[in-house]
Amino acid sequence: MIVRIMGEGQVRLADSHLTELNELDDELMAELEQGDEAGFRRTFTALLDKVHELGEPLPDASLEPSELILPAPEATLEDVRQLIGDWGFIPG
Repeated sequence: MIVRIMGEGQVRLADSHLTELNELDDELMAELEQGDEAGFRRTFTALLDKVHELGEPLPDASLEPSELILPAPEATLEDVRQLIGDWGFIPG
């Protein structure tokens, strides 16, 4: 699966990592619902870090279709609220 991080580029991520990422996504959704800015920042950073850790960066010139799009690291809680669906970023 191809994941785009806005403002950074794309990474290729094995589908086997979705369960781990979905756990962080669930935490992020709960923090968004509660308006927990500190928790949101911690979990959102952990989610992006995990994508970087588990993913293989694609070359900047690569224009693969992205199956997941994550906001830029500096995105605020309100920015993410406007971008995220009712189900979160990570499917399943």
